[in-house]
Amino acid sequence: MASKISRTLRKSSRKLDTAKAGSSISELFLGLVPCFVALATFLVFVPVMQNDFVTWDDYDNLMNNQRFRGFGWSDIRWMFTTFHLGHYQPLSWVTFGFDYLLWGMDPRGYHLTNLIFHVANAVFFYFISRRLLAVALTMPDDRESWQLTVSAAFAALIFAIHPLRVESVVWATERRDVLSGFFYLWTLYCYLRVASTREPTSRRRWLAAAVGVYALSLLSKATAITLPVILLLLDIFPLRRLQGGIRDWFKPQNRSLWWEKLPFAALACVFAVVALAAQHSTGALIALRHYDISFRLAQSFYGLMFYLWKTLLPAGLSPLYELPFDLDPWVWIFLICTADVLTISFAAFFLRRRRPAVLACWLYYVVTLSPVLGLAQSGPQLVADRYSYLSCLSWALLAGGGLLWIWPPSSAPGPNYEWRFVTISVVGIGTLSILGFLTWGQIGVWRDTRTLWEYAVAVTPDSSVAHYNLGKTLETEGKADQAMELYRRAVTRNPDNADAHYNLARLLARQGQQEEAISHYRRALEIKPDDADTHSNLGLLLALRGEVEASLDELQKAVQIDPKHARAYFNMGRIFARQGDLDRAEVNYQKALKLDPTEVEILLGLGNVLARQGKLEAATAQYQQAVKLKPDLADAHVALARLLAARGEKNEADRHYEEALRLIKAQNQIQPSP
Repeated sequence: MASKISRTLRKSSRKLDTAKAGSSISELFLGLVPCFVALATFLVFVPVMQNDFVTWDDYDNLMNNQRFRGFGWSDIRWMFTTFHLGHYQPLSWVTFGFDYLLWGMDPRGYHLTNLIFHVANAVFFYFISRRLLAVALTMPDDRESWQLTVSAAFAALIFAIHPLRVESVVWATERRDVLSGFFYLWTLYCYLRVASTREPTSRRRWLAAAVGVYALSLLSKATAITLPVILLLLDIFPLRRLQGGIRDWFKPQNRSLWWEKLPFAALACVFAVVALAAQHSTGALIALRHYDISFRLAQSFYGLMFYLWKTLLPAGLSPLYELPFDLDPWVWIFLICTADVLTISFAAFFLRRRRPAVLACWLYYVVTLSPVLGLAQSGPQLVADRYSYLSCLSWALLAGGGLLWIWPPSSAPGPNYEWRFVTISVVGIGTLSILGFLTWGQIGVWRDTRTLWEYAVAVTPDSSVAHYNLGKTLETEGKADQAMELYRRAVTRNPDNADAHYNLARLLARQGQQEEAISHYRRALEIKPDDADTHSNLGLLLALRGEVEASLDELQKAVQIDPKHARAYFNMGRIFARQGDLDRAEVNYQKALKLDPTEVEILLGLGNVLARQGKLEAATAQYQQAVKLKPDLADAHVALARLLAARGEKNEADRHYEEALRLIKAQNQIQPSP
């Protein structure tokens, strides 16, 4: 009897040890999976560390912006009050400030910070997916379900390494996407804890945390203003906190659920108003009279199909999908997209009882996209890859749910068990491998400014803005002829592209083609009548053509629009000097110099006028300042030498003449032979 009991105890001990070992392995597996998600995401996006800043807002936001570079009181006040480039994103500016303290202006540091936030978002979404999948399929979220773990990891990676994420992650300016997304996912996580916790005190703490983190998301970017509606959708499915018909949702026992949403709704309303004010402050919002409501609706249906289609087939992605100038060729596309959206909506509705997840994912997608579908159109884009960052989370979750539906934890080994396992593994790994490969390639598109716009022109050849931006890039490289051709293509594709008309006119004027340049300047002013630079440049060309009154009229308009427009005052000074009106010339030169005291051309012009007035000492001071600011400018040395000679200072004049000759010879030696 004793021996029998002993054998039984030994068997029980072995079973217990096996159970403990299995539990330990399961815990290890569960702990390693999120690490694997993080590592895979990091490795797919690590080529971004070779990328530079691009002139697609990076220069305006970072390279040429001194305001975020520090944490003094004035810097912090600017971060929390500015609508710079039409966005209110104080928390994003704070992170840029920390980047500057750590990395200076090394783009690798800024890209690394974006990548770290994106990796964190992938891990966050893994845990959220695991919880939502378990609740949706009414299965326990326990550590024994490796199918649940794998499905959640699959969903997280579908989201994280999809090529549609590239724009938000590798574009330094879009820090606001990954940062806002980080706090958005954190809010969802806290809310899921609210829904799963029954203890009142704990629930209140998690709810307070959710509201606080939601505020941080909105301070990063207002893209999360639809979250209160999303929380309501979660309550309906998969959390099933609101059940029955719509009337049942408003019964007394459900009032607490509605009260939970009030803080979120209040924050969303405040930041929606702020976001509209920010867009309005820069003139980015397009008025209804310029863009009809019917086309806005058509754009909305197109956008709903675009992101879904690109999720399934992420090819031909571009940094800019420009609003078409001529909408007629797009009518059939818009009609097809409208029909597709209505078909999907009806199908999801009729399947709501058998497949409620499909309707829930579709509604999440539509609601999250709604602020950027074009009803309140801002900017030149028809759609944008970055708008998919939060909106396409539902499709990644649905993909993970599909995997779990095909391979549920309750499936028992059978004749086709191994074959099904291999098939699902190959399809899953193959899908992720293809997405990772495409993402690597898309990251390279953002390597530098020229690469970006060359790619954009190739992928979207009808984009006027892409041609214009590539033209600007080539012009900075000294390739004026190529730039001019691209500007011509830009105005051909969109005759309302004022910036392209302006830059084309500049280059035409340099080549002496004054008539055509004036024509393009006037066309630019028809589109943007309040552009001071265009008025100033047109005024100068009219003066060269002898139309003095018309010229002065344009220059006066320039300074009325922008009283700090130094170039317009300078041009008026030149015109008055040519007319012999030296007093008015001096007044305008002095105004220009006060606004831009380091511009050598203004100093030389003012010095010339002062010399002609017999104010030799004052003129000498202007020429000396010009030489000091730009000692390698031969014209400045010549002008100073002539004045010194006139004043009888022969030795000093000879020294400047010799320096001018030296500079001219040196310049001739380095110029390439024809």
